[in-house]
Amino acid sequence: MNQNIKMLLFVIILGTVTSALLLGMDYLTRDRIAANQEAELKSTILNAYDISYTLANIHDVFDDSVEVIVTDGFTFYVDNETGAVSYLFEGGGVWGPIKGIITLESDFETIRSITILEQEETPGLGGVVAESEYLERFEGIKMVPNILIANDSSENADNEVDAITGATRTSKAFELILNTAYTEHLNAWTSYNE
Repeated sequence: MNQNIKMLLFVIILGTVTSALLLGMDYLTRDRIAANQEAELKSTILNAYDISYTLANIHDVFDDSVEVIVTDGFTFYVDNETGAVSYLFEGGGVWGPIKGIITLESDFETIRSITILEQEETPGLGGVVAESEYLERFEGIKMVPNILIANDSSENADNEVDAITGATRTSKAFELILNTAYTEHLNAWTSYNE
């Protein structure tokens, strides 16, 4: 019995110490993680607008070059020079969430760029959704009426992109994410500009 009590005390003490260490590390790194996420968002948007910056001046360049508009609960990032508009999108992929930033030309229907910030799809298959080679296929594609990701070999329409080979479910999930986010953001953007 005495041996069991010692073991139980050891587990309780070890659990308490490791929990305290983890909570302490979370507390110490929380601000740095948030700052890094903010810098990643700003750099992604500045890259989409082809605006030069360094890590030392990223916040100043962003503040001078990009207007942040919040309307109807949605946040838009507008390039002060070209009028291009970016917004965050998020939705469920096959194995987890897919999060990213889409940048549209000032007409709010032609895709300028898409960047994936987070995804959990199968590497080499659905994970291709985050590769720049695949995302470049979307450049110049129209979001109107809806973007389509096609599985056939016929010539693509103005709003159509080829699916990822071997990842039909990820392709369809990505199509749904982009179209849902676009519809929601289009309504907010239209009401803001009226």
